[in-house]
Order: sequence, then structure tokens, then C-alpha cells
Amino acid sequence: MPEAIEIYEERMRALIRPKASLQKLANGAAHSEGPVYFHEDNSVVWSDAHGNRLLRWSASDNVSVLRDPSDYQSGNYRDLEGRLVACSSGLRAIIRREHDGEWKILVDRYQGKHLNSPNDLVVKSDGTIWFTDPPYGITQPNQGYGGKQEQTGSYVYRFAPATREIYPVVTDMVCPNGLAFSPDERLLYVSDTAAFNISGGPHHIRVYEVVDGRYVTNGRVFAVIEPGQPDGLRVDEHGNVFTSSKDSVQVYAPDGTRLGKILVPEICANLTFGGKERDRLFITAGKSLYAIDLNTRGVQQ
Repeated sequence: MPEAIEIYEERMRALIRPKASLQKLANGAAHSEGPVYFHEDNSVVWSDAHGNRLLRWSASDNVSVLRDPSDYQSGNYRDLEGRLVACSSGLRAIIRREHDGEWKILVDRYQGKHLNSPNDLVVKSDGTIWFTDPPYGITQPNQGYGGKQEQTGSYVYRFAPATREIYPVVTDMVCPNGLAFSPDERLLYVSDTAAFNISGGPHHIRVYEVVDGRYVTNGRVFAVIEPGQPDGLRVDEHGNVFTSSKDSVQVYAPDGTRLGKILVPEICANLTFGGKERDRLFITAGKSLYAIDLNTRGVQQ
């Protein structure tokens, strides 16, 4: 196995190419977050979340600035039409880049009150956007424009762009952050990063059963992440959960067994699958963007 890999359980070996190596693709960000892959030109767009910029890497022209300022974008995803959808901690909103390049606010309120500061999101196969809403953009000076918290808690929301319906689906977490669906979308995984600034706060991933594609139930702790906290996470075709942590991308089987680690030299914040076969893992960590080729494919990009 490559030096960058730690094996805790034999199932990990099947996920890693024998000669795979971790590659640094770019650096220079204040805090790298929210990578999303574009197959059209083999590029990765990611957020310099604390630098208030949106960056782009491609093998052909290296790194460029896509948006500056970016209103403190954090998590990014693509909708069913291929448009870039993002969490704006500054605008306290979910925003979308239209086909003509213009940015549009999709939703910034629930029950007439401002959202906290959307942090990460996924687009489900029915086109709905599920996103987390911790308060970091209004409590941390380098993550937003500040303001007053109007919501009574930090929730995970389901938003339907077609009807503009929005409601909370997860209300029992302290600071929900990253999220991902299982391959069949019957499970929703959500990380809690409350330990970042709350002494004794949770630093785990919870998993919920999805009901009728609209609600969740039977939440439980899936894995406690150490060292540090989980942030962004993704799921591969076998249902394995790849999550960021302080020292690595940690890999968990669907039964919650920790299989191993992909060690990263900077604090890992987020990740996504990409490449022609969706078998390349792109990792945002510290000031940089990394990649490693795997023997498994992601189900979400």
C-alpha cells in the first residue's frame, strides 16, 4: 500500500490502487472548501472559504479565480441541469449560477426569518436541495458578514426549487455541516462539527433513514470522528463513507467499521469524486487542493 494509506480492515485494500499517490494540485487559498467536479473540461471548482473567493483548477490551465468576492461560498454542488449550486455563508442563502453565468439567490429564509449561514448541500435525484445551516457565517469573522441569528436552531433543510417549498428535516443536531446520501438515497449521513468551538461538543456523523424522499427518521450516531471533526463527506458505489478529519480522509464501511485513512498533510475540510470514471478523489485541505486515484467510484459529485 502507498505510504499515504493506513489500513485498519482488509476491505480497505480493495478501494486503493496499489501504486496510488496523493498529489497536490494547487495551493494558495486561505481555507479550501467545497470541491465540485466538472466532467466537461476535467476541472474542479472549489471555495476559498475564508479568502472570500471561488477558485478553479484544470489540468490544462492550472488555477484561476472564478469569482471574487464570492460572498463567502462554502459547499458547492451541481444540479440536474449541470448548474453550480452553492451555499453562501455571506448572503445566508442557497445560490445558483445560471446558464448565462449570472448568480441567483434561490432561498435565504425559512418562515420569513433569515437562515443562519448555509454551509454544505447535496442535490437529490428528484432535484431537491438538502443543505445544512450552522451559524458559522454569523459567528466567525472570516466566514461571513456577521449578523443576528433568527432561526431557533441549526437544522438540515429540504428545499424544492420548483415549488420553493422549504422545511427542516433534521432538527436534533448541534452544528450540522457536511451531508451525503447513500447510493439508493434511503440513508442520509450528516456530520456535526460542534466540537470546533464548543467544548465537549459532538464530532460525529449521524445517519438517518429517508422516508418517501421527503423526511428522515431513526437518527443515530454512525461514527465518532477523531482526531478533529468530520466536515465534508461523500459516499462511493458500495456505500462506503469517505469523510474529512484533522489528519486524513477516513473511510467507513456501511456497517460503521472504520476501514482506513488516506493521510493528508493539511487539515482536511471536504472532498468529492471526479475524473472520467468518478474514481479520482479530490480533497480540499488547508490552503490546498489534492487528488488521489482510487479503485472505487463515487455516486455523488
